[in-house]
Amino acid sequence: MYDLNKENKLISEELAPASANGMLVLIFNTALIILSFMVFLYNIINLKGAFSVILIIVGALYAFLIGPILYAGLKILKPNEALVLTLFGKYYGTLKGEGFYFVNPFVSAVNPSSKTASTGTISVETSGHDKNVKDINLHVASKKISLKAMTLNNDKQKINDALGNPIIIGIVVIWRVVNTAKAVFNVDNYNEFLSIQCDSALRNIVRLYPYDTFGDDNEKTLRGSSVEVAKKLQAEIQDKVEAAGLEIMEARITHLSYAPEIAAAMLQRQQASAIIDARQMIVEGAVGMVEMALEKLSQNEIVQLDEERKAAMVSNLLVVLCGNKDAQPIVNSGSLY
Repeated sequence: MYDLNKENKLISEELAPASANGMLVLIFNTALIILSFMVFLYNIINLKGAFSVILIIVGALYAFLIGPILYAGLKILKPNEALVLTLFGKYYGTLKGEGFYFVNPFVSAVNPSSKTASTGTISVETSGHDKNVKDINLHVASKKISLKAMTLNNDKQKINDALGNPIIIGIVVIWRVVNTAKAVFNVDNYNEFLSIQCDSALRNIVRLYPYDTFGDDNEKTLRGSSVEVAKKLQAEIQDKVEAAGLEIMEARITHLSYAPEIAAAMLQRQQASAIIDARQMIVEGAVGMVEMALEKLSQNEIVQLDEERKAAMVSNLLVVLCGNKDAQPIVNSGSLY
């Protein structure tokens, strides 16, 4: 596996940014803006010397510049959300936990996966004789990183198993972000990174097992050992996405079948194997029944049979017991000999 540490300086630990109670800052800053604006107006109306000029400048700076800038530092987080913050290009920290926070107003949130943001819909009514309501999709890019458990369901893939047979397989992966700093700074887009690594790990695991062994119960297969294959697949994906700060909670096979070009032939092979197994069981049962019949006849001295008659009786019983159709017996009314 390619080692990212050899080429890049990776971030491994999250930092907690300096923050304050957002509600207190909001109330205090709003009050100061109002006060500064009142001081600004009062000194403009009642201009009295240089001191009034200074108060006008201070009031204007806070009311129209500093106060509004401080509002940019207010952040609201819902449960299981996080904000990765940078200050002038340098990692500043990760804000976690639900609540209302105030941080440095010059920080900016970073989320490389914000391209896959939620979509909002608005309705626009056109004017004129024909009034139609049109829906316009708006893509709202969210800089918040979700810490919830998420599901990745990639497209089904055609992969060769251990015997070289092409199969169609699909998996579902339950995952979540556990280290936001790694997820944001160590990979370009952790969603796409996870998807590609899942496909790669799936190919590595599938080629180690055959789809089926047709009778050999000791060998592990994709069809018969799905639990073990899923655990190995989970461990393989986890090893590949460790550098991205992701945790693979579960990986399961959702679809498994032969490729269309060999599906018919493999179905015939399965049918033949099932028929052979069934015939073997029927023959074993028939032989046991014949042995029991001859033993009972001999013990109870119902009839004495020579070797030739025993062979004929065994042949008839096996034909009756192993036949595909119901037997039509012929009653012999004459002598046995």
